[in-house]
Amino acid sequence: MRARYGIPLKVTAGIAAVGAAGIAYAAGFEARSFRLRRVSVPVLPEGMRPLRVLQVSDIHMVCGQRKKQRWLRSLAGLRPDFVVNTGDNLSDPEGVPEVLDALGPLMEFPGVYVFGSNDYYGPALRNPARYIFEKAQGKHGLNGNAPAVNVVHNPWEPMRDAFDEAGWVGLTNARGRLKIDGHEIAFTGVDDPHIKRDRYAEVAGGPEQDADLSIGVVHAPYLRMLQAFTSDGYPLILGGHTHGGQLRIPFYGAVVTNCDLDTARARGLSTYDAGGHTSYLHVSAGCGTNRYTPVRFACPPEATLLTLTPRP
Repeated sequence: MRARYGIPLKVTAGIAAVGAAGIAYAAGFEARSFRLRRVSVPVLPEGMRPLRVLQVSDIHMVCGQRKKQRWLRSLAGLRPDFVVNTGDNLSDPEGVPEVLDALGPLMEFPGVYVFGSNDYYGPALRNPARYIFEKAQGKHGLNGNAPAVNVVHNPWEPMRDAFDEAGWVGLTNARGRLKIDGHEIAFTGVDDPHIKRDRYAEVAGGPEQDADLSIGVVHAPYLRMLQAFTSDGYPLILGGHTHGGQLRIPFYGAVVTNCDLDTARARGLSTYDAGGHTSYLHVSAGCGTNRYTPVRFACPPEATLLTLTPRP
C-alpha cells in the first residue's frame, strides 16, 4: 500500500520516526544538557589584571526544574569577580522562590541585572512557526505587533527586592557601578526593548570617564540599542533573549533571533560598528526555554564565563 501523493508508507513512517526522535532528543536531553561557555574579551586598560565575569541569562524557571537549579548553584564554584544577569528569569508565576534559591550562591558575589519581558509577563501558548512568519514580516515582540492583552503578570517585585538586598545593582534604565579590587566598573542598562520599555535617553552620555571600564547591558539586543551603545563608545555590550536561536540547523546556525539582530550574532562574541566606534557584543544563548516549547536543538543551554583582558 502507498500513502497519498505516491509516498510509500514506509518512508512516511520513517520521517515521522526521525521527527519524533528529534523532538525527544531536543526536549528530553539537550534542553537539560547545561554547558559553560568560556570567552575572552580584550577591553581592559593596559596593566589591569583580568576580570572573570559570569553572565547568566534566560533562565525561564518553571517550578520543579531541580537539575537547572543545581547547575546554577554550582556556578558559584567558578568564583567570578562579578555576575551579570541579563533577564528573563521566569517562565512560571510561582517560580520566584526557585529562582532565588538557584541564584542564592551567586548573589554572594557582586552583580548587576536587567529584566526581560518574561520577568514581567508570563509566556503564552503560541505556534513556534510564528517566529519565522514574523521575521519575514519584520515584526518582533511589540515592535510592529499589537500590544499584548490578557497576559499573566509575573510577581517580579520580590525578585527585584531580593537582588537589591543582596547588593546586585539594578540597571533598569539606569546607571550603576561596582568596585572590584579597587577598580571602578561602570554599567549602563535599559529595560527590555522587546516590549518597548527601553529609555536610553534617560541614561545616554557614553562611558563614564573616571571608570576603568564601562559596559552596556540589555536583555534583548535590538539594533537600536547596539547602535546607541556603540555610537556612544561603549567597548562591551552584554545581552541575551535570543536563546541562540533555540533551534539551530547544523552547519547553518540559527534561523531566528526573535528580534531584529541578524542570526550570525544569535549567540557568542561578535563586534558591532556604529558612529565610528566598534563594540564587542556578547549574546548569551541562555539556559532555559519557554515553558510551552521546552526544546533546544544544536544549541545547548549555557552560561558564559567571560575573561576580560587588557586591550592589545
